[in-house]
Amino acid sequence: MDSGSNTEAPNPNHDPSSPSESDAAPPPSETGIEAIARRVQESLSLSASARHRFWETQPVGQFRDLGDSSLPEGPIEAPTPLSEVRRDPYNLPAPYEWTTCDMDDDHTCTEEFLRWALRPPGHFKSWHIGVRVKVSKKLVAFITGVPARIRVRNEVIRMAEINFLCVHKKLRSKRLAPVMIKEVTRRVHLENIWQAAYTAGVVIPTPIATCRYWHRSLNPKKLIDVGFSRLGARMTMSRTIKLYKLPDSTVTPGFRKMELRDVPAVTRLLRDYLSQFTVAPEFDENDVEHWLLPVENVVDSYLVESPESHEITDFCSFYTLPSSILNNQNYSMLKAAYSYYNVSTKTPLLQLMNDALIVAKQNEYDVFNALDVMQNESFLKELKFGPGDGHLHYYLYNYRIRTELQPSHLGLVLL
Repeated sequence: MDSGSNTEAPNPNHDPSSPSESDAAPPPSETGIEAIARRVQESLSLSASARHRFWETQPVGQFRDLGDSSLPEGPIEAPTPLSEVRRDPYNLPAPYEWTTCDMDDDHTCTEEFLRWALRPPGHFKSWHIGVRVKVSKKLVAFITGVPARIRVRNEVIRMAEINFLCVHKKLRSKRLAPVMIKEVTRRVHLENIWQAAYTAGVVIPTPIATCRYWHRSLNPKKLIDVGFSRLGARMTMSRTIKLYKLPDSTVTPGFRKMELRDVPAVTRLLRDYLSQFTVAPEFDENDVEHWLLPVENVVDSYLVESPESHEITDFCSFYTLPSSILNNQNYSMLKAAYSYYNVSTKTPLLQLMNDALIVAKQNEYDVFNALDVMQNESFLKELKFGPGDGHLHYYLYNYRIRTELQPSHLGLVLL
């Protein structure tokens, strides 16, 4: 959140995993999304019981219902007739006003990552919601939604993916977050969409799955120098550097960067792979072109094209979230890659992801992060990922799943 500017939208790249000058430092191993989630918790400025009181008024899975096999899976509340959906925005405290943040405007949005994250096919500008101070026009709070088609078991549902909730630290006593959640919900309902997916680093009613971030050092000396990680017991810096050293070039024949012509083949590969998971996005070619076609310093995608048959057999991808490093005379930026969607059919997943680490290292990434979703657990320890301190909880709004899913049953990565 840039509280000193009246034009810039909140910048997830500025402060996802390292503190701004006005915020308390997160733990050294806390990742970008975990840091955002931690700030969401802080922004609510409510005790646990009060925070749950808000969620107990919402159509979400409730803790008291856990294990109740009599409750049906699926929507918790039926859609309201559109004519009955509230037309006026919710009231804000007197000094503040709602604003719609234009992601097409260079003055509003200076970050390519936000443009990519918030403008998928069919996006709604009205779902990019800000709160400004009426007098100064400073942006002091932000929440967003983007449309998605997400399959839960055998049913494909139109949903909103809710993200980037942040509130200026000086306003955390104003209880803006619940109002912002209700406002984005109202705007989603106006488009006849009644379900949503979101993540948080805190437990609220009620996670459908709980995942953990793992971190793989690519530039261990820098990570230790800036306090992101620590030198292991009985380890020297030179031994640590040697431990995490990667080959200079990829080993898989036909491993190359994804191109526009690959979109149909990658879509087929991804759809087939994601069909095995309980909860996963339902991608078409337009989605794959937007989310997975490489954009410099935003998202990288690589595939394996068989040298003999020219068939596209495997695919890996990661997105970029750099962080500012403060109070360090040697470094100003930490470049982090986040594992996105990976599909292995002919190349072993371990080998495919090792090649992903190699190209990330070649492109000067400092750390490679991955959740233990999908089949990721099969390569994490072998490729020298270490477990992070925090957990990331996945939630569905107005949709009940009776039993919590294992991370390996989840085929969904939310930014």
